[in-house]
Amino acid sequence: MFEVVKRLLVGRPLRSSRLGETLLPKRIALAVFCSDPISSVAYATEQIVLVLAAGGLAALQATPWVGLVVVLLLVTVVASYRQTCYAYPSGGGAYVVSRENLGENASLAAAAALLVDYVMTVTVSVTSGVVAVTSAFPVLSRHAVALAIVLVVVLTLMNLRGTRESGRAFAVPTYAFVGLTLLLFVWAGVRALTDGLPQAATASVPVPPSTGLAGLAMVLLLVRAFSSGCTALTGVEAISNGVPAFRKPKARNAATTLTLMGLIAVVLFGGITVLAVALNARALPDGDPSVISQIAGAVFGGSSPLFYLFQAATAAILVLAANTAFNGFPVLASILARDWYLPRQLHNRGDRLVFSNGVVLLAAASVALIIGFDANLDRLIQLYIVGVFTSFTLSQLGMVRHWQRILRAPDLVGRAGMRRAQSVNALGAVFTAVVLVVVFATKVTHGAWIAVLAMIALFAAMRAVNRYYARVTAEVTPGQDDALGTRPSHVHAIVLVSRLHKPALRALELARTICPDSLTAVTLDVDEVDTRKLRADWEKLSIPVRLTVLEAPYRDLGRPLISYVKRLRADNPGTVVMVFLPEYVVTRWWQQLLHNQSALRLKTRLLFTPGVVVVDVPYHLGVGEQGWLGRRPPRPTDAAMPQTTAVTAAGSRSS
Repeated sequence: MFEVVKRLLVGRPLRSSRLGETLLPKRIALAVFCSDPISSVAYATEQIVLVLAAGGLAALQATPWVGLVVVLLLVTVVASYRQTCYAYPSGGGAYVVSRENLGENASLAAAAALLVDYVMTVTVSVTSGVVAVTSAFPVLSRHAVALAIVLVVVLTLMNLRGTRESGRAFAVPTYAFVGLTLLLFVWAGVRALTDGLPQAATASVPVPPSTGLAGLAMVLLLVRAFSSGCTALTGVEAISNGVPAFRKPKARNAATTLTLMGLIAVVLFGGITVLAVALNARALPDGDPSVISQIAGAVFGGSSPLFYLFQAATAAILVLAANTAFNGFPVLASILARDWYLPRQLHNRGDRLVFSNGVVLLAAASVALIIGFDANLDRLIQLYIVGVFTSFTLSQLGMVRHWQRILRAPDLVGRAGMRRAQSVNALGAVFTAVVLVVVFATKVTHGAWIAVLAMIALFAAMRAVNRYYARVTAEVTPGQDDALGTRPSHVHAIVLVSRLHKPALRALELARTICPDSLTAVTLDVDEVDTRKLRADWEKLSIPVRLTVLEAPYRDLGRPLISYVKRLRADNPGTVVMVFLPEYVVTRWWQQLLHNQSALRLKTRLLFTPGVVVVDVPYHLGVGEQGWLGRRPPRPTDAAMPQTTAVTAAGSRSS
């Protein structure tokens, strides 16, 4: 049943040889990797207006200038990350750049910032989409958390189906939002030239002419508004992280897509900011209605089909912005797992050739945040920016060091171009470092400390995981004394029996077949009547194996058995104890409820006992063909012992 449901939701598994078919052309990659920065324009202007409103009308007049500085920063960061796409086409973005040029600590700091940023991207994007929906349909406001969780689940399932499939599905809403926003600008221009632009629905909300802020206080307010507007830059680094997902030539296609994304984001952000000022749109503390919905309502008409179509496109792009994180987080987690900083399971591809464990982990973390913050956008947005600009700054500093190292080479061709590239990265590093300080200073008291704490905890966890894997590698690496041919001094086989039935008899035969140095059948005396019957059946069938009865007065099967095994090993420390466990295997899920699963519990206890090898002997209930269990296997002689062969699964790794 699980397999059928999985195939319906996720699709059929893909062969590894089809990995090349999942690579993205630019038109789909734009929707996959750029939905986050494109959608950020839907709420970046709102954050600027919301902060400046505290300074009154005098402060609100600075909105266009704050927006202009955000645009300049966006252009600088896009130009800087174009260099990263060409210099590091293997992907990994800030983490790989920092590792190669700034060292382990800087790379882990960048990785922690990126991972936290991706979780926040999903959380904020989905919550913003829900706000867009509730702005059009206020009756749904009380169901915001449930709506957000449903949307995360849908995004998760789509991304589990594959990057290319999710990109195709999400390309239409992305391009629809861009097209409708451009139509909004044209429509507004036509109305401005004819009958004039109407005012936004919140234009009448009272705002004091001035709150008395001047000098340093006004500067601090402008700085805080700028840091809030920098949400327009979120997701810019995703393309540099996912360069391997592009079709060849990968670096050029990624850089071209990044340029297109920057151009679209600048045009949309600038246009929305201009309209917000022209229509006197006010940002409300609860974000409902949003500034962009007020603009659309004023330009298109609050009850027109175009307004509802625009709201649907806005909600879709805001939700689909999370898709950028669903493509960036699993790839970065896979690279970190490959380098032994995260659990190795995150490095494995799933049935559809995506890093499915990373997709599920990202979804779980996002749902936890949505529930914890009650899907409140204003509270969540405060956690968002610190991680973004931490990774920006480290990446650009790493690129400056990268070019400096290359420029040291004598007789280098193209030195002037590399100097220009280094200058772009240096400017980006200075710009983003200043913004990082500003963002930290203005947002840490509003909740950003939670994101900082999460980054520190993640940094420490990755260091701990790496140390653990290093210890495991050192422990399992064979030395001179561990060469093949080193055998245990004594092998003692134990067959657990509760009563004489086919599974027990076949387990006894298997134990005898391997010719151990000693063989004992063991039963646990839980019920005196059952034990007497077992002894009688044993003697009746003349089983040529000694039966040992262990007392279990407290009906605990594990403790007497473990004590018996430890006594065997204490008498001869070089002994390997092989425990054969007959176990029922059922064919229907409900049959599990009709068996006590004692073999499973004993197996779990024995696996934690040093010097013990557990051999599970399954008996398939309701199946006529039992393999070798269906017949009595011939007893091999020493001369006819089969040759031992070591087999490893292609592509598998022990970790």
